[in-house]
Amino acid sequence: MRPPDRIRVRREPHRGRYDRETIDAILDEGVICHLGFAVDGQPYVIPTLHARVGDTLYVHGSSASRALRHAGSGEPVCVTVTLFDGLVLAKSVFNQSINYRSVVVFGTARVVPDEEKPAALEALTEQLVPGRWSEARQPTAQELKATWILALPIEEASAKVRSGGPEDEPEDEDLPVYAGVIPVHLAADPDGYDWKRVRDGRLGPPRG
Repeated sequence: MRPPDRIRVRREPHRGRYDRETIDAILDEGVICHLGFAVDGQPYVIPTLHARVGDTLYVHGSSASRALRHAGSGEPVCVTVTLFDGLVLAKSVFNQSINYRSVVVFGTARVVPDEEKPAALEALTEQLVPGRWSEARQPTAQELKATWILALPIEEASAKVRSGGPEDEPEDEDLPVYAGVIPVHLAADPDGYDWKRVRDGRLGPPRG
């Protein structure tokens, strides 16, 4: 089935993914998202934290942020999450690339009301550090008041994935230049805390 135009991947369309399994896996593994919106014709892109709960994507912010207030006022927004998996070095600079997994979510966000904030903030905490919500002190009423959370339904979303080696031109194959994939992983320094997102020093999706 042809996806809606707004979420359809046009450049390198064979890399487009529209199934929720792929989309959810990328959102769940990501540590940072970027929230995009426009105010009076001026575009903004803000890095922040996110968490997915079922069909809802929560985005963290501050009540002091006028930009976040605008993003939750019914205006269209866009959230992106990207995972960088490796450098792809080809024999020509034109064909050099990266391996990655990314998701773009379009929609209209709403501000999470006070009664929903604790559950949403717990999801954001557990997304980043599984188990931390029950380990550390939970927020006071004043701290919850100072926190804004946007909820974006995952209704219009697509993923784009690039994997594999370089795609060299036939005439370049004999050039005496290195070509191959250099894997790249987000890592954490050794520490006394058992961070459940870390396996063998590498950050992965949350685990319970």
